[in-house]
Amino acid sequence: MERKEHWDNVFSTKQEKEVSWYQESPDTSLYFVAKLKIPKDAKIIDIGGGDSYLIDNLLELGYTNLTLLDISSKAIERIKNRLGVNAAKVTFIVSDVLEFKPDSTFDFWHDRASFHFLTEKKQIAIYAKLVASAITKNGNFVLGTFSENGPKKCSGLEITQYDELKLKGLFEKDFDLLESFTLDHQTPFDTVQNFIFCSFKKK
Repeated sequence: MERKEHWDNVFSTKQEKEVSWYQESPDTSLYFVAKLKIPKDAKIIDIGGGDSYLIDNLLELGYTNLTLLDISSKAIERIKNRLGVNAAKVTFIVSDVLEFKPDSTFDFWHDRASFHFLTEKKQIAIYAKLVASAITKNGNFVLGTFSENGPKKCSGLEITQYDELKLKGLFEKDFDLLESFTLDHQTPFDTVQNFIFCSFKKK
């Protein structure tokens, strides 16, 4: 409950450009969608998407099977208001990812800037198990998270930093690593956060 209250408070008190993860255009995420040739009817889920602009862009590109999961009902209210009538084309789920029990599998799982808030080994293990069970065979998993050169805290919370080796080790039982690179994200406050992005394919 503490996690949910924290994020509901963030999305109730801050405008979209007052959070460090704001991106006007989610170019890196869209790069992976194009590179991996994700079909327009693929079942796509955005984990901890908040009110990011990925869903807007996917709708514009003609994607038809979109789900957004976020722990904060306030975040989902914001994106629904922004999407207007298009919100009806998206499935919204208010849930902590650690408590998420999907009733079907996904072809493409996307998580940018959510995973690094899991700081306990047990939490990380639950996430890894969930991803393995929730993605179809040969499905894709894209993860953007703070690198070892990134921040040590975000939104007042401790985070976990990663490098390629660490991420590969976490998921290699069920996934092959396809691509990995680090990238600087420019925040609305003119600071820089270093991320590592990895794409994986389900074995």
